[in-house]
Amino acid sequence: MTDSLLDMVDEVTTADLVDSMGRLHRHRCHLLDLVTPTPGRRLFGPAVTISYFPACSAALDPGQYNFGSLFLEAVGNQSAGKVLVLASNGHSDTSLAGGTKLSRGHNLELAGVLADGRLRDFDELAGYRFSTYCRGEATRWGGDVVTPFQANVPVVIDGVGIRPGDYIHADSSGAVAIPAAEVRSVLKGAVAVVREDEGYLATIKEESRGRPPLDQR
Repeated sequence: MTDSLLDMVDEVTTADLVDSMGRLHRHRCHLLDLVTPTPGRRLFGPAVTISYFPACSAALDPGQYNFGSLFLEAVGNQSAGKVLVLASNGHSDTSLAGGTKLSRGHNLELAGVLADGRLRDFDELAGYRFSTYCRGEATRWGGDVVTPFQANVPVVIDGVGIRPGDYIHADSSGAVAIPAAEVRSVLKGAVAVVREDEGYLATIKEESRGRPPLDQR
């Protein structure tokens, strides 16, 4: 990411980005009902993905299909600033990881984690440098339900397609996925949305000032 991208991100919200995306595309790009142990922190960066699959030790060797191995495959040699997207594939109430496993993200300076499932150990996650958004906190381990299966493949979360390299932005209102090739134009469009809204606010304020008193209407 360049400084200019980060400067534009500081000016906009997920809603602004969704509006900007809507001027370019018709497809769904937003995610709702996310929970975070890091309130007040925005999440922004290019996606790397781990896709989960129903657990079966007979078919999927735990020595190969485990979080540590798939994590390293996903983030590669240049992990700083990336967003790890965990796709549960229909198991959104299952824990996909916790504080111990995701400490790798802290050590390797990820921008954050977006999980279509629950995560354990919110207190630990809140102490890491990255931002985290997920479906809620879990208490039970989920490794007997799903297992990490593929790294850096396109995934679908709540009807939204996310490809490795797409940019993810998340804040208190939700998240949005932006095609990598269009991230700069979408950000510029979002800044334009902000400016338009500022103009509307000024116009509405002037309208309010010009209203006749209630007893004259």
